[in-house]
Amino acid sequence: MSLVRGLIEQVRHLVHEIAKFGVVGTVGFIVTEVGFNLLHFSEGLGLFTSNAIATGVAAVITFVGNKYWTFAQRGHQSTTRETVWFFVLNGVGALIQYGCAWTAKNAFGVTDKYLLNVAFLFGIGVATLFRFWSYRKWVWGEPLGPVPEEAPQGDLIRG
Repeated sequence: MSLVRGLIEQVRHLVHEIAKFGVVGTVGFIVTEVGFNLLHFSEGLGLFTSNAIATGVAAVITFVGNKYWTFAQRGHQSTTRETVWFFVLNGVGALIQYGCAWTAKNAFGVTDKYLLNVAFLFGIGVATLFRFWSYRKWVWGEPLGPVPEEAPQGDLIRG
């Protein structure tokens, strides 16, 4: 029974991390999308420049959210190490995003704002999966001690 309970607790912990990562990522997504559209379509900056600036601003926000909330219960290394790895891996994610938008624009000739955003959104989705996996693996260590358990709720009906 202990093995099953341990597995359930690990899955519960993973689900909590995914949910928190999703909240932080949603904020980052909004910053990225709004920033990309403002910079590329309103200000006329290039595709790569718009993506890089918007993603860079979102990366700072998501670093803080992930370090101090999503992965707060993991074994942290030095902040310098975590920061370097986070931004390197986030850069890989940005290249994934950019690659999808670039492919749509240059390989398929897409210039329509809506379709270019669909390609960018697809890239963000793929990059998000990469980021979650890589941050858990290389940026923030294993959870400190056993996965935290919730306090037992007890029996609400007493005889």
